[in-house]
Amino acid sequence: MPNKVVETPYPLIDADPHFSRVVRYMRPSDYAVWAGATAAFPSALYLWEMADPTKARLRSALRLGGVFGCIGGFLLAYQRSSFRFWGWSENKHEEEKDFAELSQRAREGKPLYGESPQPLWVQNAAFSNSAFSQLKFSVFPMFNFVNHPYHGTDPAKYGVKPASESNESTEQ
Repeated sequence: MPNKVVETPYPLIDADPHFSRVVRYMRPSDYAVWAGATAAFPSALYLWEMADPTKARLRSALRLGGVFGCIGGFLLAYQRSSFRFWGWSENKHEEEKDFAELSQRAREGKPLYGESPQPLWVQNAAFSNSAFSQLKFSVFPMFNFVNHPYHGTDPAKYGVKPASESNESTEQ
């Protein structure tokens, strides 16, 4: 499947980042957004109750509001972190961290994006389903939990030799 090329104001780091990378690369501002959303939802319910009282107990509603706020805050923070991977927002720190991490993996001879026990067709299906899925969180939250080779970047920038070059060097 050909990768969709999207022009972005910042460099593309990863077109379909793995869940763990997105969470590891979250900034303190993402955690602040997450915490803010967690607090905002029950606060809004409480203020709404003050404006138009229902005379009902709020304890359960506020707890459920806290859970919904936490889930929504996480999805928002995850989306903000994903935007930096895609190059849609400023990503200098993530770019440097990504280069250091993947260059180290390339020097160790490991696959850049990890190994996957799934067959290639499953990896392709996982990529097809999770690519840009962070834009559809309001409909169906989906994350990339599969290591696959489809990331929209050139592995040579991390020091990985193309397959043709590595085959030639082993034959000599």
